[in-house]
This record gives sequence, structure tokens and C-alpha cells, in this order.
Amino acid sequence: MKLGKMTRAATLAVSLTACATAQANDDARLVGEMDVAYQAAVEKGDWQAMERILHPGFVLVLGNGRVHSREEVVGSSKKGVITYQRQAIVPGTQSVRLYGRDTATVTAQLRLTGKRNDNAASFDFKLWYTDTYVRTAEGWRYAFGQAGTPLPEKPAAS
Repeated sequence: MKLGKMTRAATLAVSLTACATAQANDDARLVGEMDVAYQAAVEKGDWQAMERILHPGFVLVLGNGRVHSREEVVGSSKKGVITYQRQAIVPGTQSVRLYGRDTATVTAQLRLTGKRNDNAASFDFKLWYTDTYVRTAEGWRYAFGQAGTPLPEKPAAS
């Protein structure tokens, strides 16, 4: 009798672990896809999609230390301050990590090509970034981003 209870308990534990793993895999996939969708929205100037993805308290910190609020980021897109030819994750660089049930980070290398419309300065560079997503009552939202500085064209020899 005791063996039967232990077997059922072990089976239940394995089942719960499998369900938790499946949920985590679904969350990681969803957050990764959402981050790709956010980069595409920025590239297209789709500020409505940006608003849907961004958390109300969103903050972006750039590699030079400048801090931008959600309103500034969305407002810049609405005004067309920058025209992107490309803002896309470099294939094979995205990594999604889950921390508990309600927090996830995405780290990836991003390629940015375009021009600033306020001074016609063009740019083409790569950088690393980390985005933090939190689960809300409305689903996952992009809450905090930190972008590195532009990478050198050719990596330094080791």
C-alpha cells in the first residue's frame, strides 16, 4: 500500500514538473517572439504595436547612459525622428531566460541601419541589448531595456 502511494506521488511530481517545464517553454517562446515583434515595430515605425508591447512604466537606458521613457520612445516613433532600413535581431544571438513565473530577459545582438531625420545622419551598426519582460494581468509586457554601445566593425584580436 505504501509503495502504491509513493508511486502515485512520484508520478504526480513528474507530471507537475513536465507541466511546469512546458509552461516555461511556452513563456520563453512567447517572450522571444514578442521581442522580435517589438524590434519589427520599431523598424516599421509602428508606434501602435510598440504601445501594445511596452509596459506603462517602461524605461530604456542607452549605452551612453541616456534614459528614455515609454512616452519618449513612442513619441519619437510617432514623429518619425528616425527612419530604419533595418532594426533586426542578428540570427542565432537571441537568448531568453525566465526568472520565476513573471519575469524574463531577452539578450541578443541587434543590427540597426537607418538615418536620423532631424540631422540626416545615417548609421549602420550592431549592439548587444538586454530587455526585461514582466507578466501583467494583460500578458507579457516589455518593461525595461538596456542597449549597449555600438560594436566596433571588426572585433579586437585576442
